[in-house]
Amino acid sequence: LSLGLAAPPTVRIVHSGLACNIEEERYSERVYTIREGETLELTCLVTGHPRPQIRWTKTAGSASDRFQDSSVFNETLRIANIQRHQGGRYYCKAENGLGSPAIKSIRVDVYYLDDPIVTVHQSIGEAKEQFYYERTVFLRCVANSNPPVRYSWRRGQEVLLQGSDKGVEIYEPFFTQGETKILKLKNLRPQDYANYSCIASVRNVCSIPDKMVSFRLSNKTASPSIKLLVDDPIVVNPGEAITLVCVTTGGEPAPSLTWVRSAGVLPEKTVLNGGTLTIPAITSEDAGTYSCVANNNVGNPAKKSTNIVVRALKKGRFWITPDPYHKDDNIQIGREVKISCQVEAIPSEELTFSWFKNGRPLRSSERMVITQTDPDVSPGTTNLDIIDLKFTDFGTYTCVASLKGGGISDISIDVNISSSTVPPNLTVPQEKSPLVTREGDTIELQCQVTGKPKPIILWSRADKEVMMPDGAMQTESYDGILRIVNVSREMTGTYKCQTSQYNGFNVKPREALVQLIVQYPPAVEPTFLEIRQGQGRSITMSCRVLRAYPTRVLTYEWRLGSKLLRTGQFDVQDSTEYTVSSLSRDSYGIYNCNIINEAGAGRCSFLVTGKAYAPEFYYDTYNPLWQNRPRVYSYSLQWTQMNPDAVDRILAYRLGIRQAGQQRWWEQEITVNGNIQKGELITYNLTELIKPEAYEVRLTPITRFGEGDSTIRVIKYSGKKNFMYKEMREFHCGFEDGNICLFTQDDTDNFDWTKQSTATRDTKYTPNTGPNADRTGSKEGFYMYIETSRPRLEGEKARLVSPVFSVAPKNPYGATNTAYCFSFYYHMYGQHIGSLNVYLRLKGQTTIENPLWSSSGNKGQHWNQARVNINPPTSFQLIFEGIRGPGIEGDIAIDDVSIVEGECMKSDQPANNLRSGAVGTLTHIRLIPVIILMYVLSHQR
Repeated sequence: LSLGLAAPPTVRIVHSGLACNIEEERYSERVYTIREGETLELTCLVTGHPRPQIRWTKTAGSASDRFQDSSVFNETLRIANIQRHQGGRYYCKAENGLGSPAIKSIRVDVYYLDDPIVTVHQSIGEAKEQFYYERTVFLRCVANSNPPVRYSWRRGQEVLLQGSDKGVEIYEPFFTQGETKILKLKNLRPQDYANYSCIASVRNVCSIPDKMVSFRLSNKTASPSIKLLVDDPIVVNPGEAITLVCVTTGGEPAPSLTWVRSAGVLPEKTVLNGGTLTIPAITSEDAGTYSCVANNNVGNPAKKSTNIVVRALKKGRFWITPDPYHKDDNIQIGREVKISCQVEAIPSEELTFSWFKNGRPLRSSERMVITQTDPDVSPGTTNLDIIDLKFTDFGTYTCVASLKGGGISDISIDVNISSSTVPPNLTVPQEKSPLVTREGDTIELQCQVTGKPKPIILWSRADKEVMMPDGAMQTESYDGILRIVNVSREMTGTYKCQTSQYNGFNVKPREALVQLIVQYPPAVEPTFLEIRQGQGRSITMSCRVLRAYPTRVLTYEWRLGSKLLRTGQFDVQDSTEYTVSSLSRDSYGIYNCNIINEAGAGRCSFLVTGKAYAPEFYYDTYNPLWQNRPRVYSYSLQWTQMNPDAVDRILAYRLGIRQAGQQRWWEQEITVNGNIQKGELITYNLTELIKPEAYEVRLTPITRFGEGDSTIRVIKYSGKKNFMYKEMREFHCGFEDGNICLFTQDDTDNFDWTKQSTATRDTKYTPNTGPNADRTGSKEGFYMYIETSRPRLEGEKARLVSPVFSVAPKNPYGATNTAYCFSFYYHMYGQHIGSLNVYLRLKGQTTIENPLWSSSGNKGQHWNQARVNINPPTSFQLIFEGIRGPGIEGDIAIDDVSIVEGECMKSDQPANNLRSGAVGTLTHIRLIPVIILMYVLSHQR
């Protein structure tokens, strides 16, 4: 961009909100201290063009803080009611695509002090003589805080200090790093029975007051003891109400009672009343260990627990095992056969099984052996071994599972043993593999199972170790069918069905495979693309296939709206193009390319438009507040045009302005003559803005196509700007604004520089000295001067100090610092003129000033320009020093100070001196030549 407008981002963090302390510990480390519960407000000041995107992120917080997942994308980061876990390092990152992103950070330290807690422990020594025990009591005080807490102890109103009482010792255990203070009462004496207070203090940082807790120590002080008035375990039926009662049997002061559950929180329906806990209508989910805890901060808390067991019977299954001594999966007369039944039972010790044959009870005998499997091998399992099977053994065998406590329905399982009881077989119908389906459909995979009884079928993926559509590694099916809803392309592959032993034969599993092929329409790119181009120019659009199944894509078609432009078929290529050789008003619109296969179509969409791109506001204008009258202000609005050559020439801008919070926009058009160049800075001065209102400004470029993209920004009135000029590339000051470009008067001099214009100067001014107009010849324009009339004395000094300028980053490959051209105009007319000196002051060298330029004596009734090349290695300030001469005709003035990156031009080249202050002007600024187009536009309200 011309004029060095395109600039990588710079960033600086400033704070508002309720900080109690800001430490600039080191140049790189800034710490922002805030009290818990207050509002944190950090603002990221950025420069750079185009306007950088800002993002706040955080590190070094606790894992529970989710700020990392939700970055803040505006200039101000505001956290109301800040909590301790939100302390840590906050980063502001600004990027605009030029150079590296700019990052600055600040550490936020959240201060807090919780209420202290006193706990009491005692130790009783060996018996000395018959009745006397040595008793030592420890009072321990703990408070969570940041910064670390300081503790003090009192007995009644008496402050206890280490060494003030032989019977008292005060210390910190080494392992707690100052978070704990212990008061040790050795060999308890009568006067030790008293009221003790622990005061926790963070020394009033952030105005956090001290906090106190008291404890009364008496000869009755004792740790808690409790008992539960319930059985352990408690076995109940679902739906019953259950009440647990816990009572204290000792403890002074009186302990508080709480109930906890080992597996997380208490059920929502729990009713608590002191030490009594009631659960109405209990369910299996409410089972578990419940504990009553008593605490009075003396000794260790007392804890008693009971286990609640809720009866349940579920998941009844059976399996038939043919004679294990023969390698034959069939049941045969004369051989052994075993029937097994299994249930899930709670509690397992209440489980009983009974066997029936054709409805009549069975007892264990030599030929009908009833056993129960070891619970560690197969819990809840009973077996019926039929030795030497006979025809008369054919029939229906039933095993019934029940719980001794009653109240739960029995589970009854029927197993039929007959000549038709045969092991299973699995087949896949011929037309059911491979199965072809389309993405999004519902499909059924089928395995036909024969045999009696028919077992449960287990489905899994055969081609890879991935989960089934329902999320499990195996899916059970009772009829051999696997139903998949909303099929996706990832489900393509081979599926395995196999028999399980459950509800069938306990034999080697039978298996079969089903192949599933999922067709899906072409995936294409780009799915959407906006193309901006002016009339009469050509464009080419291209649509490419990324993936499709079947991969044999049939056809493509190009359309503009509903109008068919072209169709065709793919051979080997994977993309198709369409060209418009000369755009006209009719050829703008949405172009769609549909690429079609058996499963459907993929679509590329192209929005072809002649809309101009958005303008980009220039936020780094030095002192945009260029006219500052008592009730109104004027604002210098500046912008560049994004991609001005992409579409037709911009004819005008529509400027909309409204007061912040208002609905109605006031609009006017700003005409543009000629072509706007890329990176060209355009200026339009907004006048008669009411103080101190903020305004929304909307800017829309207009071409013969119509309106382009708008940009909106807010402009705010700010009488003073209190920040450093970061990575300054240009600075111009004509002393026209109220804050004289942030120049300040030096406190160490004898008198001050004065801001003046010829039109406003005192009628009693001294003749034959000082300027009769500002540098441009304007009687209304301002300049700075030293007034040398009485009571000023010869040799007295007035010093004017510039704001701090931060230099541009040093070129890592260059040997020298960035060069700047520093120039100003000076006026030294009068027979008593003293001297004008200019000094350079570098960052960190407040006492050392480097002389840059000096002049003395009468130079005539006109303005002169001084130019000096400077190469500052770090941030710097400039100081103008005026020294009074021998008499009153010695006024010295300065005007139009500028600093521009790069060395000064040769003296035979005229300087381009662009001044702010014109009213209602639209200015195009280019490097060479400088063209000023002026439109005087009245701004009506």
